[in-house]
Amino acid sequence: MYNIYTYMAHNNTRMESQVIFKVDKKLKERAMQRAQAQGVPLTSVLKMATKAFAEGQLTMGLIGIEELNATTRREIGAALADISKNKNLSPSFKSAASALKHLKS
Repeated sequence: MYNIYTYMAHNNTRMESQVIFKVDKKLKERAMQRAQAQGVPLTSVLKMATKAFAEGQLTMGLIGIEELNATTRREIGAALADISKNKNLSPSFKSAASALKHLKS
């Protein structure tokens, strides 16, 4: 995790390079809104991501989105609805022994 530090340079001794790339307008707007909600400019987010990537702390990869069949989606939906209603939930336990006792009853 990086902390953002703001500092004022009294002389221009740092060498900086500009990176220009194209991105979908709606994607940029969403990213800017999210950065603003976290109180940082989007440029800071991009600089931190670039630094993390260069230092090996950010890895790029593709993650496939798992497609659930209709039955599984329905079961998950029902379980989430039960959870939101605090229904069909087991009680909390203070020990493994009390959990096993509950299961055997």
